[in-house]
Amino acid sequence: MSGYLLDSNLIIYGARPDGENVRRFIESNTPFVSVVSKIETLGYHALTDKERERLEAFFAAATVLPISEDVVAGAIELRQQRSISLGDSMIAATALASDLTLATHNISDFDWIAELRLADPIRDERSEGAA
Repeated sequence: MSGYLLDSNLIIYGARPDGENVRRFIESNTPFVSVVSKIETLGYHALTDKERERLEAFFAAATVLPISEDVVAGAIELRQQRSISLGDSMIAATALASDLTLATHNISDFDWIAELRLADPIRDERSEGAA
């Protein structure tokens, strides 16, 4: 598999009215998402009805990757190396197990993982606009 795995923060940014650049990235790349991101975003207690509807529509159309034994093993290994949240370890391990680039706006949360490819479409969009 090749392509992008969206981190939860990009899914949230894309659901916002001002998230047009993230929506363009999603539309042009058809990224994958981890089931962990589905839980993190839809499980947020302060979602409005409209936000929940947008997110549910997004996940209905997305390819949601499950938690496999490879993901579990990878998350355990990452957590043994450094303090990392359970969600971030599962998302990073999903990207690694699926040979996907992790698209996130929180690059610094993951840049210590040498074998993990990272992209920040928000920063990259700003860089392109400045050129």
